[in-house]
Amino acid sequence: MKTDWESAVEDLAERDGRYNKEAFFFIYRALDFTVKKMGLSEVEREKRHVTGRDLLMGISEYAFDQFGPLTREVLFHWRVYQTRDFGEIVFALVEGDLMGKTERDSIEDFIDVYNFGEEFDWKKRRAAQQSAKKS
Repeated sequence: MKTDWESAVEDLAERDGRYNKEAFFFIYRALDFTVKKMGLSEVEREKRHVTGRDLLMGISEYAFDQFGPLTREVLFHWRVYQTRDFGEIVFALVEGDLMGKTERDSIEDFIDVYNFGEEFDWKKRRAAQQSAKKS
């Protein structure tokens, strides 16, 4: 059985219509991952803040953890093609009162932060990971 929150996210995704509903849920999981990675889990929710750039870097890492070499294909299936698309989802969630933001946050924080072709290049990412393990 769906929770009220899950139903609200699904309803918002359906009304928005631009992205697959799974992309909206993915943003929440990626935010949770990023908060933990940044050591903010123990900070009061009202005082936690993750910038758009921080979230995008967390999204990249979390996506690879979840989808490996299929990351780019999964994102494209969800109709997410550029970093701005993640921002559009975040701000749709904000407007739907399902996520918060500060006065300093804006959609511009999500524009052209990285190129999907480069960021989600599985071979390049694996080579960098292997190189880091050797050092």
